[in-house]
Amino acid sequence: MATGFFWDEKCFWHGGGDYAQMFPVGGFVQPMAGGLPESPETKRRMKNLMDVSGLSAELAMQSAPEASYADLVRVHPESYLTAFKEMSDAGGGEIGRRTPFLQGGYEIAALSAGLSKAALGAVLRGELNNAYALSRPPGHHCTPDWPNGFCLMSNLAIAIEAAIAAGEGKRFAVVDWDVHHGNGTEAVFYERDDVLTISLHEDRNYPVDTGATADKGKGAGLGYNMNVPLPSGAGHDTYLEAMERIALPALEAHKPDVIIIACGYDAGIFDPLAHQLCTAETYRQMTRQVMAAADKLCEGRLMMAHEGGYSEAYVPFCGHAVLQEMSGSNIAVPDPMADVVAARQPNARTQAYFSELITEMATELL
Repeated sequence: MATGFFWDEKCFWHGGGDYAQMFPVGGFVQPMAGGLPESPETKRRMKNLMDVSGLSAELAMQSAPEASYADLVRVHPESYLTAFKEMSDAGGGEIGRRTPFLQGGYEIAALSAGLSKAALGAVLRGELNNAYALSRPPGHHCTPDWPNGFCLMSNLAIAIEAAIAAGEGKRFAVVDWDVHHGNGTEAVFYERDDVLTISLHEDRNYPVDTGATADKGKGAGLGYNMNVPLPSGAGHDTYLEAMERIALPALEAHKPDVIIIACGYDAGIFDPLAHQLCTAETYRQMTRQVMAAADKLCEGRLMMAHEGGYSEAYVPFCGHAVLQEMSGSNIAVPDPMADVVAARQPNARTQAYFSELITEMATELL
């Protein structure tokens, strides 16, 4: 069996409105080439690098159908889907916050969710060792009835609910290492104990009012939601330590049928929307950590879906490292900035402070 890579050219055609980075154009804000940071180029260039290196040829490359209406309505209310479809058919617009789309945006978002659904299903059915969905638009900020943060549908929640409906799995774990809090995935599963949600994110980045360690779930879901808010400036050692001391023990206690990663690369050192210091090697080693956990807990079943990451130059190297690790390939692409990013990691005193914070969070969460 192989590593699956689910992608579709149409997902690169999703477009937004008139923005200059995160600023709506108007008044004193001039238009800016590229518009929103959530552009197709980070993902397209990642796949391009895989093609050029030869890694793509070692993966099971494929597309997938759009998620069906039945898939979508398990997570999103009919009122939201109807409003989204009508606006999409009428030429596009914006429903939530920072979620603009053009005509056909509804179908592209359903395709993005469909890629995640197909990747997860193939892993659960034993058709692939593991799988990666290059989903765009992303999904982890979208709550059932309110899209935000570039996310129009809750891709992973849709995939999980489809797998449950098909009888392909009963217990799921989502580890979200996107630099922004996975508030949408949290909202969908907050009162449930069959889906463990763990979010490692930069404290009070986005959304500014969610992602606290105190938010542990509700009712049956109490204890099944874990937030690990890391301070700005956290880097390679901090992320690996947070995974080792919090995320991995939580996975072992939950014993999921599959481990799912909301794979954002915006904790990378060159990202314009965050202030963390992770490197391509960080993502490689975090992938190694969750692969080992999957081998131990769920017969290697691991699926990842692409979320954020806005450095067009650096995301491809992070993504290539993840896919090389997932597939066990010998095809490596050296990080051209490895020496620089290593030199910019926190010093020993700062690292000790970050470790102390992780100790406090581990005590509270586990």
